[in-house]
Amino acid sequence: MSRRIATGLALALGGCAGRQSALDPAADQASALHGLLGLMLVVSGAAYLLVLLFLGWAVWRNRRRRSQEVEIEPDDRGLQLGLGVWTGAMTLGLAVLIGASFLVDRTLAQHDQAAADIRVTGHQWWWRLEYRDPAGGWIETANELHLPVDRPTRIELRSADVIHSFWIPNLSGKIDMIPGRTNHLTLTPRRLGWVRGQCAEFCGLQHARMALDVKVDTPQAFAAWLADQARPAAAPSSPAAARGLGLIASGTCASCHTIRGAVAGGRAGPDLTHLASRRSLAAGTLPMTRGALGGWIAQPQAVKPGAEMPASGLAPDEALAIVSYLEGLR
Repeated sequence: MSRRIATGLALALGGCAGRQSALDPAADQASALHGLLGLMLVVSGAAYLLVLLFLGWAVWRNRRRRSQEVEIEPDDRGLQLGLGVWTGAMTLGLAVLIGASFLVDRTLAQHDQAAADIRVTGHQWWWRLEYRDPAGGWIETANELHLPVDRPTRIELRSADVIHSFWIPNLSGKIDMIPGRTNHLTLTPRRLGWVRGQCAEFCGLQHARMALDVKVDTPQAFAAWLADQARPAAAPSSPAAARGLGLIASGTCASCHTIRGAVAGGRAGPDLTHLASRRSLAAGTLPMTRGALGGWIAQPQAVKPGAEMPASGLAPDEALAIVSYLEGLR
């Protein structure tokens, strides 16, 4: 059983290895929430400690009365003073928490001049990502979010089917993606590297396998990456890859996927133009390797049951030809 659990976790995390903890803030928004959490723990801990002290005092007083077999007269003035102090302390604590929550909420709602605009659309069970092209238009990718460090990024959140929840614990709190509604989120990362995001709202059978790789780059590296993503797909580099492109164009792949610069122009599934540059497949379910890519093409339902991608029905040599082409899309 433990081996099955370990295998399941490995599949669920796949190539999405990276920090994922709200206790390790790496952005202004996560730091504000982390500070609020610390304040809540201090205030709540102090209130809890006072309750325990009063409870202990009451128990000690009752035992003393019984052991001495004397009746202790109630001190009305002391009782009233104690209740007054207690009420004042609780009111002050609640006021501090309400004020801090208001200030943090205002911080999260700020929309500074953004260095990048990104649209994120939740699907069952993957992420469509669109970046505003500095030259005009939008550049589409999938399942891997890139952000510039020390720069605010404005993210527009939508859902294509059911309610999803966008959550990158190291960068910010959760925000729902509701069909028919557009929500907004600003992220200002302060640390380079990879972190992990995920859908935090149960959205169906493969909800646990709807992860998101997130890379925080320097502004220069982010601009270079975005320029690479804007380019059309690379031409086939071998006869096998050329055959794979032909199979994609003549088969059902082109009806669901887009490969910019090639004949495929479907919108139902993820954009494949630079598929091999990503670190994972199927929203973090598998690492981006030749074997994983072949297995995903051949039997997607065996890897991610319920996914909208059907079995390809390809012969082994045809599947390998398509893999040869796709692994060149960097």
